[in-house]
Amino acid sequence: MAFGSFDEAGVTQPMAEINTTPLVDVMLVLLVIFIITAPLFHQAVPIDLPQVNATKLDDKPEVIQLAIDVDGKVFWNGEAIHRDALDARFAAASARQPELHLRADRKVAYEKVADVMAAAQRASIVKIAFLTEAAR
Repeated sequence: MAFGSFDEAGVTQPMAEINTTPLVDVMLVLLVIFIITAPLFHQAVPIDLPQVNATKLDDKPEVIQLAIDVDGKVFWNGEAIHRDALDARFAAASARQPELHLRADRKVAYEKVADVMAAAQRASIVKIAFLTEAAR
């Protein structure tokens, strides 16, 4: 019996101990396998790469800081612009695939924020981040 005792006296109480020997055996086998395979992860084929003299490319995307204040005024990188000029600015900037960092006052109407996001989407600007302040 797997869960019975070895006492044949007729009292069949289940065993209260857990046999950890199979667990230790499995862990030792896994340890041995890990010790054998770990050095294989660090081996690489030695290759003599050619040397070139080139400058490092910084592919940092352009970031548009767009803010909407409580009155619904739009600020493009700190410069106040009219809402009608926003579509033209987005269209001109979309060729450079910029990131749009959008800051909106907590009391601004959701409609204003959605309008700005729709204008960015129409200009194929897909990277939009909402900037917030940390809670105090």
